[in-house]
Amino acid sequence: MSTSPTPSTSTATPSAPAPGSSRRRLLAAGGLGGLLLAGTAAVGSASAAPDDDRHGAGSRDVSMSVPNVAALLRMNVKPLEADAMVLVAGYHAAGDGGGMVVRWDPRSKLAVNGGTVLADPAVRRDGRWIQVHDGVMDFRRFGILDDKVPADAALDAMVNDPYIHRVEAHSDLLFVKRHTFGRSRIVLDFGGHTVRTTGIEKNTYDNPFGAVLYFRGKVTDTVVKARLSQPMPDLADVFEVPDSAAFKVGDWWAVTIDPEPGKGKYEQEVQRLVEITQLVDATHIRVGYKIGWDLAAGRTFTWTRIEPVDRAHVRNMVFQGIADGDQYTGSHPIAYEYTTNCDVEHVDAVGTFWPVIMRRWCTHYRTRACSLRNPASVTWGGAGYLTQQIYCLYGHVEDCHVANSRHLNDLTASAYCYVTNCHGDGDDQGPFVTHGQFEHDLVYTGNSGLMTFANSGAAWGSVAKRITVRKHVCSWFVARVKITDLTLEDMQVIGKPALAGSGMLWVNADGVQIRGCTASGPLIVSQASNRSQRANVIADSTFTLAKDAEITQANVTNDLHLERVTLKGLDNAALRNAGRLVLTECTLIGAPNAAPVTVTGAALAVSGGELRDTGLRLAGTGEQSVALSRTRLGGTNAARALLSRTGGARTVRWQLDGCASTTADAATAHVLIGEGTNRYRAAGNTFAGGRLELAGAAFGGTGALLHSGCVEDGVTRTAMPDEGPRVAHTAGNQLI
Repeated sequence: MSTSPTPSTSTATPSAPAPGSSRRRLLAAGGLGGLLLAGTAAVGSASAAPDDDRHGAGSRDVSMSVPNVAALLRMNVKPLEADAMVLVAGYHAAGDGGGMVVRWDPRSKLAVNGGTVLADPAVRRDGRWIQVHDGVMDFRRFGILDDKVPADAALDAMVNDPYIHRVEAHSDLLFVKRHTFGRSRIVLDFGGHTVRTTGIEKNTYDNPFGAVLYFRGKVTDTVVKARLSQPMPDLADVFEVPDSAAFKVGDWWAVTIDPEPGKGKYEQEVQRLVEITQLVDATHIRVGYKIGWDLAAGRTFTWTRIEPVDRAHVRNMVFQGIADGDQYTGSHPIAYEYTTNCDVEHVDAVGTFWPVIMRRWCTHYRTRACSLRNPASVTWGGAGYLTQQIYCLYGHVEDCHVANSRHLNDLTASAYCYVTNCHGDGDDQGPFVTHGQFEHDLVYTGNSGLMTFANSGAAWGSVAKRITVRKHVCSWFVARVKITDLTLEDMQVIGKPALAGSGMLWVNADGVQIRGCTASGPLIVSQASNRSQRANVIADSTFTLAKDAEITQANVTNDLHLERVTLKGLDNAALRNAGRLVLTECTLIGAPNAAPVTVTGAALAVSGGELRDTGLRLAGTGEQSVALSRTRLGGTNAARALLSRTGGARTVRWQLDGCASTTADAATAHVLIGEGTNRYRAAGNTFAGGRLELAGAAFGGTGALLHSGCVEDGVTRTAMPDEGPRVAHTAGNQLI
């Protein structure tokens, strides 16, 4: 028997039947006018074998009609010729929406399924009524008119029928089975109706693919191992293989790289479903994917040929999960594995356990206008998600929403994906996450909800690269591990009292660039990796810090630039970075009773900007330097010193050029240096009020002091070293 679908064009075009008045009434009652015309137009040739023309018909007119399927099955078929056609006005009753046109095939032995293939089960004989259709099928034509009876058998029959390309629901449905399909090029449209899963069979252990609808491509036994004889650079799309003749352009392969010795169990930079686009030469192939990492010679790839499911779409479903379900008894609607171009849209779920849309090894897809409210669990790993995507490529998640869920969007070991206009409320569990399994080139635009990246643990690498977030609003943003080349633009982090630690923006100083962002809680900069070639820059942003905030951590060895940044609420805040810190036109704001900022890094440069009711207290353990140019200092602080140092005999280098410092009271020092070794130069500055305390003991030995060309307006010199070969502070100063 042929398994190829009926051709959409016909070699014989029958004329439309002349409708009689009784027939018009039947068509109107059953809503079958369009169906009949479609069924009689899409016919095979008169010479076609019956099974080749399974759902078409010969060039015969509909010569009989019955009110329902039961009446059809009671008909005496003995006098009927092959391909005799009958109009069935309804499945259970005329006009119930389940009407159809069928044809009689006396030789057919096809399995009876209650819809597209009909026969009286009590009568054992050859011969079947074959439903005539144009590839669009409806649960009502299987007698499923509501959610009172399970629709599983009808679903299996329709999806597994290669002649059907679209399945529609026109009522609420009940499913009690978990279905696995290998079918491509099909649309399941539930018409906005509710799918219920009361009484669904149990899932297997730890199985997020035990969905009601699970589409899975075929994993073949064709496997190729390929060892790199030379390094493979970031963004390469040409792969070295033993023999390119083993591959064919247009085929799909799952490619993985083995972890490096001594690394985490799951640290694999490449895990993707890719298409072969070119056989470059005898030992090289090109694929439709640019890798995201530099790979050393000696690394080994494993290639497995896949026959993916393609273009199997699910649309317009309202899904009701099991409210108190667990990993066994819970339910979720959709899972994809080894698929291409499979989209989901307008799926709204409540009470699910595993992700509403679970994807693994998927390439080219869109998830649009979907939602999840109040899943059965938000604490079990992998539960309570709207969508999780593992080893995925070229995905787009847009216009989605979650409420009181775990994650809206999880991208694990995925690349070149885009998330837009998605929003989470009740978001303490974190709507937007990546796993840290070498994700790269991800973009988030116009979303809202808590966000954390690469935060699942060292076994997976804690690594991600080239992630961009634009126009985002959240209560917490953390990307503190090995995130390289992170870009944040126009982000607002607004803390809430119910979530401890909220308001935080925590980033890794490995090519991080932040522009136009605000955070009501602390800014924290740490460093866990050192891969980037670009500068670490935070610009045009405002952050509010609590007492004792650690702004930069001691593990930051890369240079860090802050440009036009405002830091508010400073009270004993710390700048501990080991690398050079540059503040350009920045504003640092404390309070008259707050402690100054502690600086332990080796080099600090401040150009322009303002320090208001705060100060800089150098407290490192090694040599330090601080340079201020054209900077305004003003007010006071709890230490009563705007610039000062503590601790030990180490050398500190001071350079003040063109600064203007005005204290709030006479007791506050512009500069207070009383210990250690210091090399101090101040030129062209203006000091108003307050005092200068530069103790002689702090400028002995290799120390030096040049205080020249400065204006001191109402300043008291409470201590100043005696002038000598390495000390000068009188000539050239204007004292008012």
